[in-house]
Amino acid sequence: MRSHRKFSYKYLLTGIVCVSLFAVAHPRPFSKRAWYAGPVQGRVTVTGTVSNPLRTAGDDTTRPGATVRPAAADTAHARGLGDTTHRAPGDTTSRAQGDTTGRAADTTHRTPGDTTSRASGDSTHRLVLDSLAIPLAKDSLDAPISYAAEDSMVLDIPHKRVLLYDQATTDYKDLKLKSGIIVMDQTSQVLTALPAPGVDSNGLLLQRPEFTQKQDLVVSDSMKYNMKSKKGLSFNADGQEGEMFIHSQRSKKIDNNTFYAYNARFTTCDLDTPHFAFRAKRIKYISGKFAITGYTRPEFEGIPFPIGIPYGIFPLVDGQHSGLLPPAFTVNDQQGLGLTGLGYYKVISQNMDFLIKGNIYSYGSWELDLDPSYYVRYHYRGSVNFSVIDTKIAFKGDPDYQQSTNFNLQWAHTQDTKAHPGITFNSSVNLMTSKYNQYQTNYIGQVYQNQVQSSVAYTRTFTGTPFYFSAAFSQNQNTQQRLWNVSLPNLNFTMNTIYPFQKKDQVGTKKWYQNLGIGYNGSYQTLMSFYDTAFSFKQVLDTLQWGVHHTIPITLSLPSIFNHAVQIAPSVSYDETWFSRQLIKTWDNKNSKLDTTIYKGFFQQRQMTYGVSTSTALYGTFNFGNGYVKAIRHVIRPQIGFSYQPDLNKGAYYSVQIDTFTNGGTQQPDWGTYNKYAGGIFSPYSQGTFGGINFTLDNNLEMKVRNGKDTTGSNPYKKVKLIDNFGISTSYNLVADSFQLAPISLYARSNLFNKINFSGGATLSPYQTNAIGNQINKYVWSGHNFSVGRFVSGYVSASTTFESKKAKGQENVQDSLLNNKDLNNPNAMSDDQRELNYIRSNPAEFANFNIPWHLSLSYSLTISRQLNSNSVGYINRTTQSVNFNGDFNLTPNWKIIGSGTFSIDSYSFQFLQASIARNLHCWQMAINVTPLGYYRSFSITLSPKSGILRDLRINRTRSYYSNIPGY
Repeated sequence: MRSHRKFSYKYLLTGIVCVSLFAVAHPRPFSKRAWYAGPVQGRVTVTGTVSNPLRTAGDDTTRPGATVRPAAADTAHARGLGDTTHRAPGDTTSRAQGDTTGRAADTTHRTPGDTTSRASGDSTHRLVLDSLAIPLAKDSLDAPISYAAEDSMVLDIPHKRVLLYDQATTDYKDLKLKSGIIVMDQTSQVLTALPAPGVDSNGLLLQRPEFTQKQDLVVSDSMKYNMKSKKGLSFNADGQEGEMFIHSQRSKKIDNNTFYAYNARFTTCDLDTPHFAFRAKRIKYISGKFAITGYTRPEFEGIPFPIGIPYGIFPLVDGQHSGLLPPAFTVNDQQGLGLTGLGYYKVISQNMDFLIKGNIYSYGSWELDLDPSYYVRYHYRGSVNFSVIDTKIAFKGDPDYQQSTNFNLQWAHTQDTKAHPGITFNSSVNLMTSKYNQYQTNYIGQVYQNQVQSSVAYTRTFTGTPFYFSAAFSQNQNTQQRLWNVSLPNLNFTMNTIYPFQKKDQVGTKKWYQNLGIGYNGSYQTLMSFYDTAFSFKQVLDTLQWGVHHTIPITLSLPSIFNHAVQIAPSVSYDETWFSRQLIKTWDNKNSKLDTTIYKGFFQQRQMTYGVSTSTALYGTFNFGNGYVKAIRHVIRPQIGFSYQPDLNKGAYYSVQIDTFTNGGTQQPDWGTYNKYAGGIFSPYSQGTFGGINFTLDNNLEMKVRNGKDTTGSNPYKKVKLIDNFGISTSYNLVADSFQLAPISLYARSNLFNKINFSGGATLSPYQTNAIGNQINKYVWSGHNFSVGRFVSGYVSASTTFESKKAKGQENVQDSLLNNKDLNNPNAMSDDQRELNYIRSNPAEFANFNIPWHLSLSYSLTISRQLNSNSVGYINRTTQSVNFNGDFNLTPNWKIIGSGTFSIDSYSFQFLQASIARNLHCWQMAINVTPLGYYRSFSITLSPKSGILRDLRINRTRSYYSNIPGY
């Protein structure tokens, strides 16, 4: 009996152990579907087929070999908003599939046999699994999947699926899927997205699937996506690629960058029913590169255009990419029909590109532009433009036939300051033939420019020393006179002011002599001048001259006196100039003319200047109590200086007869005084001794008024400048025997109400004139007719800008470019400069409808009194002009733009341009008219706003040239 009992207990115990091990190895939930109602969040960290669906480790996670491993997808758990792990209910009763009202009675009980335990102290309630017990399958995903849903989540364990309801989201790597319903199938690794049941008040589907990857967004009626193969299928999909909006009946994603669309429509209009679109049966998109279509037909407002194109290639590249530049049609009365802008753009490398484009006309005219550019980050950037224009007006044999070939070469180079600290190399080269500006059509305002300048400069600052060196090439060209002035090389060496008596480690108060400073500046220049109509190397060598100028300034700043109210600063300056030639004029009695002889050699001139100056500031305040105006303050800054300049250059001046005897020999001929070094690179020094007083009286006027914007009382008043500065200056020569008092200069400048910029000035002569207009040594205020001075010249200018409030944060391309002061240099012909020139010539294409109205006005007046041509009396020469630039919105989508220059002297417009702009949402219409001037034109353009389709435009242009005086 005893042995029989032992035998029975032994087998019973063995059976229990086997059943337990089997239960651990093959757990079975009580229901086929685990279900959880309410908002859920979760994270499946490993997906795919596993060899053991659920094998959990013991509660002890500290034993050797035990690690924390994620759960498999088919045992995915749902977490509530409180981040609590919810298990399948412990009883065998499960809710019906359509039941959405109740929950299992107990969501905390575990399934029998489930040995899953939480790690001690694990706040995230993750499963603790045996790392050796779950070998991953080869088709497992390489990143976790995160999911969430507002309503509920269903775990379909037999079919290895997870179903998410209402505002469901799924994140996997850079992929994000949002939809009304999402189904995750572990077996096939396919995500299926469906909209929520029902429609909204407009009959649209609710919670349509939204698929986002990187910057691409696709919204569709339904979709499937395979996370392993990265392929997907969408139905009635709406997507966006850069500026392009795409709608397709069916779309298939091949990889992260390529997808195909069937029965598709694409446009740059962002409306649900676009104003225009291109419709194609089949389209292939390569993200960030281009879209290729078969037969494509445009449609407008949903109405198809009867004519299409056999295929299309649409660039989708953001940034630089190579490709053809489509032309635009134009009509010119003198050159005929034309194609403009035809060319090719080539990206050679990330540091260099090349652009070639041209224009061609039916009468034989053509233009070719070559524009390479280069850029190396943190080192330098530059561009070259070579343009050739061959102009033929009318036909050969016609009386008005003209033919001219002109060229223009530009080179702009800028070195980054970080490339070589202390060293810079910049260039702005602009070389052209004399008639190039007359016949170019890129920028109308360039027609009136007859001064062209170029420069190439190298500079170096010797760090830690006061020395500075520069070498430069400069060129000045007058296209009207056809005169070239070339200066090569220009060398400059400078030593900034040093203080030799200052101690390196100063202790105590400085001695007065320690403020003694000395500096140096040396400049060498070479100049060649010639006319391009008779260019020859012999002529260049004959006009070649050089010069050197030295300046050594010595300054001393003495301690202030009268309680630091008055500053005294004596100075000494030594100047010396070397010339390479002398000009000697002699009278030829035989031919009754003045001859000029050039003597080449080495010649010198010197000049010494001694001076002392003193300055102070006086303040006067007028108080007005506690009214709106608190006070007015007047600041006076007088400056008085004495300077002495000995006559060291008597030998440089000579007198010569310049006219013959008149009235039968009874009247003596006229004589003139000339300087031997006139016409040199550096100006010669003045004649005679000067010892005089310089006087300047500068003022400014400010007003303190109540601050209406202050509500806290911390800043109750604010300062307002009435006049920024106004003053008077003159000098008096103590050693001259006549005309000791110099002309009196008056000036004033102010910004009235922070709105009107005003400046003015005048020059007054203190001496009277005789009957024929010659100045005599007699003051104008002497005698009975008192006067403060005889008017010689003056100027007045004023400008202002008025505009309505601009929409916050709105600045279009025109605003940003026009506000760049560097681009207003006509010689800085960078890509932005050329774009700015195009904007100025076609303002309607860049109209800013965010500003309802804008008006800029400027007025200028210059007056000068000049001796009459018959040398009897004076005449006033006046120049007045008004410049305006403005626009206003007729409606929110119609704008009128105008600019021009009106000459008050001739009561005529010197320049006038008017434009009309129409905002068509995704399209724009521009009408530009230039009815006056030497270049008159009319154009109308209809084009999309998008940069992708900017060359898809309808353009009609007519232009006409006039003869420009002086050419």
